[in-house]
Amino acid sequence: MIDLSVAQIAAIVGGELADISAQDAAGLHVTGTVEFDSRKVTSGGLFLALPGARLRWRFRHFGADVAAIDPGTGKVRWTQQYPAPYTMNSAATAHGQGPKSTPLYANGRLYTFGITEALSSFDAETGKLRWRKDLAQSPDFGSAMSPILDNGLLIVHVGGTKTGALTAFDADTGAVKWSWDGDSPAYASPIVADLGGVRQVITQSRQNIIGVAAANGKLLWKIPFTTSYEQNIVTPVLYRDTLIFSGLDKGVFAVRLSHNGDRWTPQTVWQNKDASMYMNSPVLTGDLLIGFSHLKKGQLFCIDARTGATLWTGSPRAGDNAAILASASTLFSLNSDGQLLIAKPTAKSLGEVRRYEVAQSPTWAHPVVLDDGFLVKDLKTLARWSVN
Repeated sequence: MIDLSVAQIAAIVGGELADISAQDAAGLHVTGTVEFDSRKVTSGGLFLALPGARLRWRFRHFGADVAAIDPGTGKVRWTQQYPAPYTMNSAATAHGQGPKSTPLYANGRLYTFGITEALSSFDAETGKLRWRKDLAQSPDFGSAMSPILDNGLLIVHVGGTKTGALTAFDADTGAVKWSWDGDSPAYASPIVADLGGVRQVITQSRQNIIGVAAANGKLLWKIPFTTSYEQNIVTPVLYRDTLIFSGLDKGVFAVRLSHNGDRWTPQTVWQNKDASMYMNSPVLTGDLLIGFSHLKKGQLFCIDARTGATLWTGSPRAGDNAAILASASTLFSLNSDGQLLIAKPTAKSLGEVRRYEVAQSPTWAHPVVLDDGFLVKDLKTLARWSVN
């Protein structure tokens, strides 16, 4: 396929643009294949309809859909759509069209953060839009952090590649309550923790690891931190009074904060070079830190969160990524090839229970664990799997 924008294609074939502005069409390029069968169109692809052809399904490239689906039946209770033109970075097309952010439900409201940073608040019961901040920007590979809610504040890191601000919005109105504009956003989601007697928002920004006061956004401390292509992705983990971080080719390390008055100092407690995380964020189960390392072409690992010692590693060549969840005794790991692992990990071994093949196309989103099964989203479908 010759590199052409949607506007250029429309001009060549004498077509008219629909549901997209001329400016957006000029910036939107076809990155996938050209298909005459609408069922074969993938993200970034172009469908050509010949005279008399039937369109079997509708492919939305220019907009974003938000839907509430009954997990028991798959029935759509409500759906909302809004325009969100976006040209995917060619290095990220395998991840799908997006969005990459996980919706947040709280107090009868649903909050979503689109790949072009459309921050929205919906009534979760009816789908009615309560407010939206359409910021129309993103870092290099599209916005991927997920919003968090703390004391009535909806906290997200907004911005593009050059500028941005970790921002707290009033969850009811969308009004900005505070912002810290010391760095542009990366792809990690923030956490909130009480450390040293101060409630803090902690995250990885584009070039730093930072902690700001949750009450007013004041910067408390930062650690300069960059990875290749500025891909800070891993969500921090709080273990007792320490914070655990990782990044592409950066290993895994823990820090403890000390402070004297307003002066805060992060001090390294331990470092581990046996594992290193790229897009995966680890989980804690007791004193065990379990994650998916990008080393050795993908490998599960377990680290003693107290000391940083490696306790065990899984088989190498396990995939590009894994989305991991943990309960008190059970680990759920869904790799990007659609393989779901269930395990009962200990300090000595993974304790694998069962593996399931749950998708035919790549799986990047976290699964949803139900009482009797799972919800799994791949690039094309959302499916419920039952487990006896």
